[in-house]
Amino acid sequence: MTNMDLGAFSLSLNVSDLDASRAFYEKLGFGLAGGSADQGWLILRNGGCTLGLFQGHLPENCLTFNPGWTPEAQAMETFEDVRRLQARLESQGIEIFIRAKEGTAPTHFVVVDPDGNQILIDQHENAPE
Repeated sequence: MTNMDLGAFSLSLNVSDLDASRAFYEKLGFGLAGGSADQGWLILRNGGCTLGLFQGHLPENCLTFNPGWTPEAQAMETFEDVRRLQARLESQGIEIFIRAKEGTAPTHFVVVDPDGNQILIDQHENAPE
């Protein structure tokens, strides 16, 4: 089996009240690590665990991987572009639920596992030349 580095992992939650969710997770020890409340999304971290809170952006909760990022959300010098990852998965017979846009990042694609769980592969930066 060929190694496929999907980058940093997080759980992306579809929340109905961003402020209430942030307050709840802060009580569990999570701290703000990024995002924009004005745009309806926040990234929270607790140790090595990352949560994305999204109000009005996601239809449901999903697993998220970020090619080009370390688990500490630091940019990597080399990584596999999201469109190449998409092509590799397709060549293995995995159906792409939402396709990555051609051209430059940011872009993403979504696959769905056999139980209906969505997996978002979300690339923020362009792949290195």
